[in-house]
This record gives sequence, structure tokens and C-alpha cells, in this order.
Amino acid sequence: MSSKGRNLAEVRNLLQSCNGFNSEQTKKFYDSEAETYEQDFVDTLEFRAPHQLIDLLVANFSGDRGTVQVLDVACGTGLVAKLMFKLGFRNFVGVDCSERMLEEAAKTKLYQELQPALLGTEPLPAQTGTFDLVILVGGLGVGFAPVSVIRELCDAAKPGGLICLARGNHTSSAEKEFGTNLEGELQLLEDGGLWSRVAVQQVERYMLDPQVEASRRDEGPVYITGSLYLYQKTCSSEGNSQNKKI
Repeated sequence: MSSKGRNLAEVRNLLQSCNGFNSEQTKKFYDSEAETYEQDFVDTLEFRAPHQLIDLLVANFSGDRGTVQVLDVACGTGLVAKLMFKLGFRNFVGVDCSERMLEEAAKTKLYQELQPALLGTEPLPAQTGTFDLVILVGGLGVGFAPVSVIRELCDAAKPGGLICLARGNHTSSAEKEFGTNLEGELQLLEDGGLWSRVAVQQVERYMLDPQVEASRRDEGPVYITGSLYLYQKTCSSEGNSQNKKI
């Protein structure tokens, strides 16, 4: 991976230029960003969501980390798998819209399988009821994975499996509307007995705000908050059986 990343102003300008992108344009963006993604996002934008969500997961997980099957959706360069591997997880399947990102993820040698898919346009390439853990960090938003993918994530989990989501609370009107629709979909699945809520957590300093105006940068770093969600898939198709402890 290239060691040459962008500075904060360059990354913010780059992301602001992506406003209004559709999913195909977003795919092309991440193809071009793959080699410097970790420097630009983790180092420069202080993207903390993978750590925050994994902390929430391990606090609520008591299964055998070495044997559970993990589906890492919007896996990017493999950030989530690298963190989870350090904690004893060993079995990963990754999905991402960007072929270049998948090439970077393959370099980690942590994934048993890597599959391309443009979420919302193409079906999630995962067999129903296969995974103990389904994780999506940061891929939910306007121009990214749509709200409709939530049901696919639930479908991919085994009965009793965990679905783990992280999303930044971006402040544009379009993102706020997306967040409202997302919350509605999460509740619909809960009301329908497809899963139960394990934990929902609001976190500070999810990442530096990529939309902050240049005139405000001298006032100090401005962060957005994030929302973390952890659900457990119901153990029966009827949605009324007791969930098992993961």
C-alpha cells in the first residue's frame, strides 16, 4: 500500500467533491482511493468507527472467536478484519463494491473469500443463514449502501447471529433523511420479529467532519458523532422463539 496520503484539507476537498454521487460514481471513487484509503481516512480523518463498533461487539459476544463465521460487508481494505484478527477472530468473508479495495483486502491474507457487489443494485453475495456475525462499518449513507440492504444483512446471519452496524451522523439534509429512513427500517425488522435489539450506542468523535468549512478549521477539530447498532437475529422464522446467547 502506498505511504503517500493526503493532508486534511485535501481529503476534505476530495470528499466534498463527491456530494451527489450515485452508487456507481462512489464505486469509481473508491477504486481511485484504494491505495491511500487507510492514510486518508484512518490517519487524516481520524475514522474511529471500526474500533468503536468492534468494542461494542466484543462487549456483547461470548462465543468462540476462532470458529465463528464473519461477513464483512463494505470491507474496504480490510480494516475490520485486521482489528478482529488481533482479538482472536479467524474466519472472514469480505464484500465490497470496489475491485481495487478488494485487491488491498486480499493483501491482508485474512479473508477466505472476497466478493464484489454494488449494494442496492446487485444482491448481497451471501447465502441465507450462513454467518454468525454480519458487520457493516461506515457503508450506510447517501450514494453508498441503501437502507434496503439491511434486510439482506439480516438474511445472511444465522438464527441467533449478530448484525453489527456503524454509521456517521452526517449533517446534510439528505443524510438526515437517510438516517430517519434507516431508523424506520431497523424498527420494522424488530417489530416484525426478524431480530431483537442488543445495543444501540451513540459515540463521540466518530470521525472529523468532512464538510466543515475552511473558515472554521482554525477553531480546532470538528467531529461528527456516530450511531452503533447491534441486533440479534431471531432463532425461528416465526420470530417468537428465544434467542440464544452468542
